[in-house]
Amino acid sequence: MEPEPARRQADLVRRYTLIPDAQERLAALISRKPGLPGIPPQEQTDALRVPGCQSRVWMDGRVEDGKCHFRLEAESAMVRGLLATLCELYQDTEPGEILAVEPEWAEALGVAPMLTPTRLNGLAAVRSWLKAFAAQHTGG
Repeated sequence: MEPEPARRQADLVRRYTLIPDAQERLAALISRKPGLPGIPPQEQTDALRVPGCQSRVWMDGRVEDGKCHFRLEAESAMVRGLLATLCELYQDTEPGEILAVEPEWAEALGVAPMLTPTRLNGLAAVRSWLKAFAAQHTGG
């Protein structure tokens, strides 16, 4: 059986490839309403800050009933949109699924070449954060 994040990623790619232009695809991804809860300003502390992102990014996660739940905030709307797209693949899934499914949507949608190296580094930093979180909750 295919892991839930893989199904979500395939669905995301299927939906957004309907938009013929990669620039428009990127704009649509960024402008959509993220499905992750934000982090209120009073909780945006260094303890929740994700290192390696040029724009300030805060992440929080918990596991409840075996499923991962994340909150995310970023100073930049573009960064928040990109990172929310990444995190939504893994929202409400088991920690092992985070480790099992690599995000490939940016490449599949042709938007990765349009992202600056600092934005790509930010995506990689949040992916590392997600993997560390999952490893902590799977014992791996």
